[in-house]
Amino acid sequence: MKTIISIVDNLSADKFSYAQAVDLLTNGEVVAFPTETVYGLGAIATSEVAVAKIFEAKGRPQDNPLIVHIGSKEEIKEFTHDIPKLAEVCMETFWPGPLTLILPLKAGSLAENVSAGLPTVGVRMPEHPVALELLKQLKQPVAAPSANKSGKPSPTKAAHVYHDLNGKIPLILDGGTTGIGLESTVIDFVGEIPTILRPGGITKEMLEKVIGPVGEAKPTDHEEAPRAPGMKYAHYAPDSPVFLIEASIQKVQEAVEKIHNEQKKVAIIASDSFNQVQVDYFFSLGNENQLDDAAHLLYQALRDCDETDVEIILVPVLSKKGVGRAIMNRLEKAANGNWFRN
Repeated sequence: MKTIISIVDNLSADKFSYAQAVDLLTNGEVVAFPTETVYGLGAIATSEVAVAKIFEAKGRPQDNPLIVHIGSKEEIKEFTHDIPKLAEVCMETFWPGPLTLILPLKAGSLAENVSAGLPTVGVRMPEHPVALELLKQLKQPVAAPSANKSGKPSPTKAAHVYHDLNGKIPLILDGGTTGIGLESTVIDFVGEIPTILRPGGITKEMLEKVIGPVGEAKPTDHEEAPRAPGMKYAHYAPDSPVFLIEASIQKVQEAVEKIHNEQKKVAIIASDSFNQVQVDYFFSLGNENQLDDAAHLLYQALRDCDETDVEIILVPVLSKKGVGRAIMNRLEKAANGNWFRN
């Protein structure tokens, strides 16, 4: 299969690109497109055959549910029921935007492989103009995880999608670099209190200002089916092993020296305050006080490591305040829980 990249940057190109994407999706194919978080790989959510192509292209485990994207709030009534009042408040406040709501699923309304057999479904309305225009033209719900090889860093550029999925999907809509750089916050409205299953750009603090107390879920057990994407499996990992380390310049320098003594090359992904460390490769997450910049740069940095001959990647931990909680969630997954001990 030939993979075409269609740049969406002028009116004439836009019309052709959207028509091409709508035609492919309507005919049961998958299409990659930008959202405000990361690039998604979409298929019509009511077609089991089309959705199966997402899992095939990504190499994604079948028990990992998908998020459904919609272009208007009215569409949600077609496949959910008994929407809690607090969920409606979140829709009014944060949609379109990087917030996924886990809601009761109307039986038989979507393809079974979208929800991995669960009685719930994750749904959001993206804020990116390309994603919204595509969904509004299509007028159907689209199941869309991140458009990358399963387990690897999520794509924030069309080139990342092409690198991972070239020859496996027919079309990538190129809308430039995504803004937030981390996947959406996922919040479950089916339990006793709203519970964050995956942190993201909409923080716990932001949610609590609007709807009151919000819980946070623990990672899913290996024997348990995940309730939302990103809960169970190792994710976001480059080719070389990632190790978290205490955010101390001295500790990091000592770790680098130890690794060099073992004749291995090491990279650091960190804020600019660590650029004085004598290391083989340094990938910046910006100013240490600018966590939004770190979120935006993280996946690019993880992918950049794959373009080097690095053997170990060290990442000093970041603050878990605000979006820092989401950044550390992704880094803990990328490191698979591994810490570097001197």
